[in-house]
Amino acid sequence: MRANWIVLGLCTILLTGCWDRTEINDLAIITAASIDMEGKNKVLLSVQVFIPRALGGSGAGGGSVGGGEGKLTMMRSSEGINIADAMSKLQTKIPRKIFWGHCKVYLFGEEAAKHGLADHIDFLVRHPEPRNRSFLYVSKGKGLDMLTITPALERSTAESLREYANLHIAMAVTLVDYRNMLRSEAEAVAIPMIEDGKNLKSPEDIQIRGIMAGTAILKRDKLIGKVSPTATRGLLWLRDEMQKAAITVRIKDEKGIVSVSPTRTKTTLLPKIENGKWSMLVKVDSEGDVVENGTQLNLMNPKYVAMLQTSVQKDIDERMKMALDVLQHELRTDVVKFAAAFHRKYPKEWEQAKDRWDEIFSQLEVKTDVRVAIRRPGLISAPAGIPQEEVKTE
Repeated sequence: MRANWIVLGLCTILLTGCWDRTEINDLAIITAASIDMEGKNKVLLSVQVFIPRALGGSGAGGGSVGGGEGKLTMMRSSEGINIADAMSKLQTKIPRKIFWGHCKVYLFGEEAAKHGLADHIDFLVRHPEPRNRSFLYVSKGKGLDMLTITPALERSTAESLREYANLHIAMAVTLVDYRNMLRSEAEAVAIPMIEDGKNLKSPEDIQIRGIMAGTAILKRDKLIGKVSPTATRGLLWLRDEMQKAAITVRIKDEKGIVSVSPTRTKTTLLPKIENGKWSMLVKVDSEGDVVENGTQLNLMNPKYVAMLQTSVQKDIDERMKMALDVLQHELRTDVVKFAAAFHRKYPKEWEQAKDRWDEIFSQLEVKTDVRVAIRRPGLISAPAGIPQEEVKTE
């Protein structure tokens, strides 16, 4: 009998329910946030808040991403001496508890990045709600201007920027990636940069101009410059982060262009210290498929394939050298993991020279060895759209 009472008591404990639960109807779900400088010592925190009732809306405006009753997000902003202070003031403008757990994107305005991101990153890492896998961007101008744009395809700016990151057409940097780069030997960070929202006032502007503006380079936590969109492609090759791209080239002495899509890439860094001289060999091995042939060449001929491979190798090599020229001679900042490669291979020499790494990096001799193999010419062998007698087969 006593055992029955014990079992009954245990069951009663299990039926007590979730005393500390928070209903979703009581939360203001943030999908994206921007941090800007407002004056010298003020932080402007802006958040994009999801409106759940818009999903179930009906009528002409229901489900629309644009204005009216179908709008899926709203913007709220507040100033403070730091993010925590701004958020406490922001909470007074929103009748629901602010929830960071679904924030997918953090935008830092250009001035905020120049001033330094250390305090902002500390809040995002220390607070229990922000996701470590959320994506980071630096915005030309103010980040707030980008968040106010209504995308044509996605439900919110946050969704658009998350999709851009997943496409890997530029760098994709999460909060975890930022911390890892900041803790690296070079203490330098690269973050994708997007256009000033004031120049992209409509979805049509985005379609015409594009949204990516290259890569922001930060020394420790402060913005010191940027790499252009063209050189960013070389930066991705150097960092072994090239995943999806179309390499479009011209073959020497031939009319038209050919586009190749890499299917496998691998970049290897081979550091060397000899007689006190530091150098680096960057080896790139890539395989790809032809996705468009605008020439008169039949790419079933190995001679023409070899010519194409040479052109692709040259394009990759030029882009890497373009990125290195900016990093070594203009910014004098290593975001291509050269420091880590030397540290692994020459730990003793690295300990003696690490305080002079910026100087060493700027004078470092870098050689490249690019090898490209075209595996497949596509579903057809001869160029389509031109008479058969004009196709070059030999």
